[in-house]
Amino acid sequence: MAAGSGRGPSGHGAWQRPYLNIFKHFRVEEWKRSARDGDVAAVTVTEAVARQGGGQRHHGQAALTPPSPFRKDARLKGSVYRIRGSVPGSSYLQLPRTPTQSLGLTGRYLYVLFRPVAHKHFLVHLDVSTQENQVVRVSFSSLFKEFKSTATWLQFPFVCGAARRDALGAAPADVRWTCLVLDLRSILSLYLSRRYSHLKSIKLCSSLLVKTLCTSDLLFDPGVTPGHRPRRGLSAMPREMAFPVPRGEQWHQLYDYIRFPSEGSSVLVDSIQKSCASPAAGGQSPADPGCQLPQPGALAKALRDRLSLVHQITSPEAVPRRCPVVMRHIPEVQLPAPGPLRAVAAAGQEKEQRPPSVADVAQAAAVADGDGGIHVYAAPRSRRCPQTVPSASQGRLLPDPILRLRTIIGFGGCSTRWVLWTQDSSVVVYPCHAVIVALQIHTGEQRFFMGHTDKVSALAMDSSSTVLASVQAGPRAVLRLWDFPTGSCLSVFKTQAQSLFSLSFSRDGAVLCGVGRDGHGKTMVVVWNTAQVTHGGEVAVLAKAHTDVDIQALKIAFFDDTRMVSCGRASVRLWRLRAGFLRSCPVALGEFQSLHFTDLTLEEPQAAARDRPGHTLFVCSRSGHVLELDYENVCVRSVRRLLPTQPQHCPGQEQPGNGAGPGIAINSISISSAFCATGSEDGYLRLWPRDFSAVVLEAEHEAPLSCVCISPDGRRVLCSTAAGSLGCLDIPSWGYSTLMRSHGGSVLAFSTEGLRKQMATVSRDNSVRVWDLSSMQQLYDFTAADESPCAVAFHPAQHLLACGFDSGTVRIFDLASSDLLVEHKQHHTVITGLTFSPDGKFMFSSCLQGTLALYSCTEQRSHVLRVLGNVVAAAGGSGSEALAVSGDSRLLAFVGPSRAVVSVLQACSLHQLLRVDISVLDTNCTALGCSARVCFAPVPRGELLVATSASKLLVLDTRTGRLVREVSGVHKLCCSSLALSRDGRYLLTAGDKVIKVWDYQMRFDVNFQVYIGHSEPVCQVAFSPDQQHVLSVGDAIFLWDFLAPPEGASVPALLPGAEDRGQLAPPARGSWSNKHGGVTSHQPSRMRGPKGRRRFDSPCLLAEGSSGKLKDACESPEQPVPVPPCRGVSAVRPAACPGVFSELDPEEEADVPGSSRIGAKGDKDASVPVVELLTNEELLVVRPKVRQESSRSPGGPAKELREDSQSAESPCPIRPDCYRHFTPRFRASLLPQSFLPAPAGSEVLELKAVIGYNGNGRGNMVWHPDTGFFAYTCGCIIVVEDLHSGSQSHWLGHAEEISALAVSHDAQVLASASGRRNGDSRCQICIWNIQDGVCTANLFHHQTQVQAMAFSRDDRFLVTLGDYSDQSLALWDTSTHQLLASTALSQPAHDVAFSPFSHRELACVGKGAVMFWLLEQQGADVSLKVHQAPAPAVLGPVELTSVCYGADALLYSGTNSGHVCVWDTQQNRCFMTWEADEGEIGVLVCGHHRLLSGSNTKRIRLWAVAAVPELRLRGPDARSSSVLLEHEMPLDGTIVSAAFDESLEMGIVGTTAGTLWYINWAESTSIRLISGHKNKVTAVGFSPDETHCATCGEDGSVRVWSLGSMELVVQFQVLNQSCQCLAWKPHAAAARGAESQHVVAGYSDGTIRLFSVSRTEMELKMHPHSTALTAITFSTDGEMILSGSKDGLVAVSSPRTGITLCVLAEHRGCAITVLHCTSKQYHALGVEGGELWLATSSDRRVSVWASDWLKDKCELLDWLSFPAPAGPQEGLSSLPPSLAAFCPWEPGTLVYVGFGLQKEALFYSLHKKQVLRKLSLPYFATSLSLCPAAPFMAVGFGERLLRLLRCPAGAAQDYAGHDDTVQLCCFGPSGRRLLTASHSALFVWELAGA
Repeated sequence: MAAGSGRGPSGHGAWQRPYLNIFKHFRVEEWKRSARDGDVAAVTVTEAVARQGGGQRHHGQAALTPPSPFRKDARLKGSVYRIRGSVPGSSYLQLPRTPTQSLGLTGRYLYVLFRPVAHKHFLVHLDVSTQENQVVRVSFSSLFKEFKSTATWLQFPFVCGAARRDALGAAPADVRWTCLVLDLRSILSLYLSRRYSHLKSIKLCSSLLVKTLCTSDLLFDPGVTPGHRPRRGLSAMPREMAFPVPRGEQWHQLYDYIRFPSEGSSVLVDSIQKSCASPAAGGQSPADPGCQLPQPGALAKALRDRLSLVHQITSPEAVPRRCPVVMRHIPEVQLPAPGPLRAVAAAGQEKEQRPPSVADVAQAAAVADGDGGIHVYAAPRSRRCPQTVPSASQGRLLPDPILRLRTIIGFGGCSTRWVLWTQDSSVVVYPCHAVIVALQIHTGEQRFFMGHTDKVSALAMDSSSTVLASVQAGPRAVLRLWDFPTGSCLSVFKTQAQSLFSLSFSRDGAVLCGVGRDGHGKTMVVVWNTAQVTHGGEVAVLAKAHTDVDIQALKIAFFDDTRMVSCGRASVRLWRLRAGFLRSCPVALGEFQSLHFTDLTLEEPQAAARDRPGHTLFVCSRSGHVLELDYENVCVRSVRRLLPTQPQHCPGQEQPGNGAGPGIAINSISISSAFCATGSEDGYLRLWPRDFSAVVLEAEHEAPLSCVCISPDGRRVLCSTAAGSLGCLDIPSWGYSTLMRSHGGSVLAFSTEGLRKQMATVSRDNSVRVWDLSSMQQLYDFTAADESPCAVAFHPAQHLLACGFDSGTVRIFDLASSDLLVEHKQHHTVITGLTFSPDGKFMFSSCLQGTLALYSCTEQRSHVLRVLGNVVAAAGGSGSEALAVSGDSRLLAFVGPSRAVVSVLQACSLHQLLRVDISVLDTNCTALGCSARVCFAPVPRGELLVATSASKLLVLDTRTGRLVREVSGVHKLCCSSLALSRDGRYLLTAGDKVIKVWDYQMRFDVNFQVYIGHSEPVCQVAFSPDQQHVLSVGDAIFLWDFLAPPEGASVPALLPGAEDRGQLAPPARGSWSNKHGGVTSHQPSRMRGPKGRRRFDSPCLLAEGSSGKLKDACESPEQPVPVPPCRGVSAVRPAACPGVFSELDPEEEADVPGSSRIGAKGDKDASVPVVELLTNEELLVVRPKVRQESSRSPGGPAKELREDSQSAESPCPIRPDCYRHFTPRFRASLLPQSFLPAPAGSEVLELKAVIGYNGNGRGNMVWHPDTGFFAYTCGCIIVVEDLHSGSQSHWLGHAEEISALAVSHDAQVLASASGRRNGDSRCQICIWNIQDGVCTANLFHHQTQVQAMAFSRDDRFLVTLGDYSDQSLALWDTSTHQLLASTALSQPAHDVAFSPFSHRELACVGKGAVMFWLLEQQGADVSLKVHQAPAPAVLGPVELTSVCYGADALLYSGTNSGHVCVWDTQQNRCFMTWEADEGEIGVLVCGHHRLLSGSNTKRIRLWAVAAVPELRLRGPDARSSSVLLEHEMPLDGTIVSAAFDESLEMGIVGTTAGTLWYINWAESTSIRLISGHKNKVTAVGFSPDETHCATCGEDGSVRVWSLGSMELVVQFQVLNQSCQCLAWKPHAAAARGAESQHVVAGYSDGTIRLFSVSRTEMELKMHPHSTALTAITFSTDGEMILSGSKDGLVAVSSPRTGITLCVLAEHRGCAITVLHCTSKQYHALGVEGGELWLATSSDRRVSVWASDWLKDKCELLDWLSFPAPAGPQEGLSSLPPSLAAFCPWEPGTLVYVGFGLQKEALFYSLHKKQVLRKLSLPYFATSLSLCPAAPFMAVGFGERLLRLLRCPAGAAQDYAGHDDTVQLCCFGPSGRRLLTASHSALFVWELAGA
């Protein structure tokens, strides 16, 4: 029962605002979503008062009048819930119904309106979830005597009424109704240092009366009425939550109001009680801390002392309410930095404990950046709204800030040596160019320290993690000191050195030491006094010294702030600070003096031994030596050396004379009390014991290690590599986590992909990397050996990635298989531009030489269409932004041919449409302007943006080229990137090192905001595909949250002075950012670090909405700022907690205001519970909710809901890695909006046969061996075939592709499932009566697809399983067709099966587990119990993909690794596994001690498993040697369905090749029963005698079918080519027979092949075309072959000689769509020749020719061109084809259909040269055929519709059954048959009476 997706604040929270009445929302009075036990009832207040009052009277008292205190409660006049019992806990009311479900309520405050029963005790339990995925129980009761707390439980005593603290106990007689306000966020923060996520469950125990429960993010005060002005932060109590107050009385005189913890409280209070009068009651002001906290006398001594201190600190008199702010210095510009690392400080409290200082206010002021007076708004230090310095402007862009930095992908920049741990070992601090990042290693959240203007060269932190020091590279060497918990900058100063490369803090942070070089390049050491910096003091230089000694590392001794140690080349020195001077002495190293030392560490003894003498120093070197030095005696104790196993010379490594061969260079060393860690040049992290006796553990990395650092707790080792990766080794678990991967060079360009939420980047490190946008984790890494990538682009629809290289090569990769698809070499130099059209049909590339190439991407292997030279300017940009394509894919724009010209071309043909010279647009500018970047505005605007080198932005009209508007001073330097939001409201620009966000309409005086952070020029900036984030790349990858409100909720600009009325609430400074993504952990046998150049495991997608909200700055009700609606982003289950989730039920969403889940009559669907999977030992009971409108009869009115199951912003689920999971084939077609069925009994067409089997389905074939019932699916049709006669019957009831079938055990009922139809919100399940083939019911429940179905043993129940997007399991009653139960699963499931031994047991399999379900039925109530059993650990992380029950209560399951697991269903455990195949097992069938397995290795296997039941007794010791392989049979495709008899002797198997095979194991035979095309059918045709038909497809096959048996006769296969067209050779007059049957076919490589059907061989191959053929036909006498190609050429060839006689180029440039021949009188139409033929091209042109082939005559008779609309048509994804044919019943007339001004068919007379008539069509036609025997015309449409029109009257009949576009239709020569094709399905129709 998920009330919302609220596992945390990132879930859907809008429906809970402003408050939520829990009792009302969950309909507690129905007791369906809540549980109760004992004496719990809903009673009126009067009844409750009377009974309670009666219970108080003495024995013998007869009066029924309640005592006076209770008579007052009668004024409530409503029902309350009375919970009473002798013992608290014996009677209770619980929400939700079961403790494993979740309420998911995210409101901060919980309002409990209740009254304890007099002289009784009560108890309340609240289960609260934290953001750390931990459940904490918060309990309060009058039973508790003292406060108790554990890590997961808080117990608060409750003091009823005004009782004294020492008077704990039962409620007094005068107890009043109470409004208890629990601040759940503060409770978790103060007492457990946890972050509140959501309220999970509530349990109210006796004895008390409860009016209601509510949650809200607002703080309501019952004393505030709507007419009063509320105090800041308070709102009037809603009427639904308020107690009535009679006239003349005050609320606080009648009721109690308790808020816990009290406002501003930061102390731990040990009870809940009323502490003082409410302010509205005339009590003390809430600003007085004494009012908000309990009395000191009520607390323990420790708490009293702490409370006294807090009173002194937070006294309101100490700080004036308002004070003038004096700006004494220029404030620093900093970006919003998310939050404090201190758990208590980050408790989510909304008030700071100290007033804002002058520096704080200055930090929030606007800062001029010198860019034309533009203001940069910096983030405030407090959580108050940003204050800006008013300017002369009259408005500004809102919200402010509109961007918030979320994640940075990057590490290092200047050096990768500096990585630090915090004191609690939970946070890692490292530099990323100019930004310092603090990374939470457990959550991946990032916090940023921004202020440096150049790359950070060194970091240091004190031991308490209070002060952080950082210094930037460059000539100024600015050093900053930070308050690490808050993120504020304490001090900024220039160092004495020219540059610093090393920093070290003393243990207490009082001394800071830095090493660098002065202006002469000499080594310099500086020491500062930082003791007073945290108290506002100055930083003073204590000493500085110059030295000629090389220093690589220097550290201050932990035992003395005045002593330091350094090491470097041939030097280890001890330093001492005395009297303001630095002095040093060398350590005598003897023969090791010449070594090059790289790092050092001081051994820290335990706390008890820190004062003892004898400190040890460890120093490592590039030669592999580790020296152990005695600090006190200044001598060498021991020397060890790291040598390679097989010595080999490594360049750059020293070879001192004392070692045998070169050692392994050690770059870093770190030591703890237990072990030592070293990082070396060979990429190994090694752990050693303290004596360096042997390697304990090692982890290999892809690059040399630059730093290792052991955490303070000694449990983890942090390591960084020179390649820019950061990892963490967990010592106890030996698990390695990659914390950060980054490019090793600047990022040049990127491209995003919205469907899978991925981003691809190219960098100067010669790598192409693909990242997950949700987790920002790396997925792929490609590297070319001798080439550098420079441009990248994602295909908008397919999972393809195009990349351009500096060699001029463009490569396209298939990311799903990590294969190189195609390589284009049209360019010969650096690729400067690369992009796809938004519709995915074309790709464009340009190079440095100005060459522009156009590619066709309609097929997976793209090919070149056109190449233009010298058209793109050489300096017109690079990457994906050099070329811009309009949103409708019609226009292409770029800078060229010169830098002063912008060209606009037609995208599909590269025909130039517009050329604009921007140098003449600005007559006031003396300098010649040059274009730099171009960008299209959204299509409706028709505008093109051009950024110029003169720092101007020009907006041009794409139709006329005129200048619409101009913006000057965009950036100081040239703009490097442009991007427009999808709605056209916001513009992004990048220039130099800043990003600007603009209001595109330029409506304000200050139209933009500026954001810093990059230390290098920004190469590209763009919006994410979901428009909720902004991406910028340069030195690193920056991901920003885009906080703009959705369209339609725009925030008006704030005018000067408007800050007093309302302004934006910025993100809290110092708060943690959103998820950075989970880290990948692994534990190999020998510890190895993560390797590069491999595919990573993809973490779960975590979609989170923007958290930006508007708040009223002064809480003024008169001038509220409009609050934009919250972005609706569905939460997904995190990978870290797969079994715990809380999600909004689809049905419960109907209760949400504004939800679309409401039926046509306004009724709302019943709710379905959400189930939570538990561990092996736990059982879960699910109480289902009966759906009343779950089925309907086919002819009855639709009662099921019609709703949108997923919003447009819903995250895309991740498909499981197994083929067994069904994925529907993509369809661009839609169902028809109108349908004209033929009157009953007057149908002209009758469907006789369907050729094909849908190999894309899963379990979509059934066979009942006892009755012989055999059915399978083809598209949306169920084909029921008689295996004896071969006759078919067709059941039409679905409109979408059928995914699965299930037949009942008595073969009386068939269930079929398909996807959602147009207008449906759920997929369709049809229940069929097998006897008469009638659909008896339609069931609607699952959101997307049904993965599997099964009937119970007694056929009473049907279970249906949703796919990975739906993740639900539903149980149906087969007699009433009602939904009995439904549960949501935490992981996708792949298969389900009912037990053959009990109708109460079933099982389903999914990711790594089997779920055993048990049905329990009590009357009409059905409950489900589930037990989840994990797969054996020996299999590793696997998907259980198939399941079936065997004999003796056994269960078999297959895995995607090829194993079969055997489960004992009595104990729900796996006792045996064996490897049954090399691939994934998707099908299992068991019977008579035999098991059949089918896999994606294209074979089935039969196993003897008779001995398996006996092995069950052995338990885990069972061996698979008793399982024998009996038979094995290869087939033509992956196995997707199977049905066998009980003995598994014979059966039927379906494959993905579209084939159904009859299998007979006894005879070891396989016979093809049904076959069809696997891919799209491209052409069809009848033989001249109409005994056969031929088809061809994209798979390169030509198939000939017998129309009598509908069986495949012969198949001609050409590998690696696509067959595009075919034609039968007409019979010659002299030879009519099978010997003359020939088929000619055209292929995608431009070849023509002539096949002999009788001899089953290819007779001739010709190559008349250079591009793919698109049309082919024979002349009427069969002596010539006419062929048309994609480039518009028509070739005439002889089938006898194979010679091409002529080539006609009239249609050049546009693909030929139709070639049609007919005979004529020799001199008819005024021309010679006995044959007419026509050619139609895609540009709506038809040429008519007269030919006499014997005389080599071919004359153009007519040229037709049909008009079309100028603009694009709404709803058309692509233009329909142009089709024409000669009319057989009207000689001299042709019929044309195609894209035009109207949807119609035109009859054109060749004699009259005009259109004779028009027939209106409902849609644009996609196929056309004319009947030669009767005046019928068949037209196919993209709307899955076939229409038959009787000419000339035009009477129409529509026919359904196609599940996709009807791309082909063809009448037979006799006119009796019609052949249609829809994707891969073939339909044979007969004309009635023909």
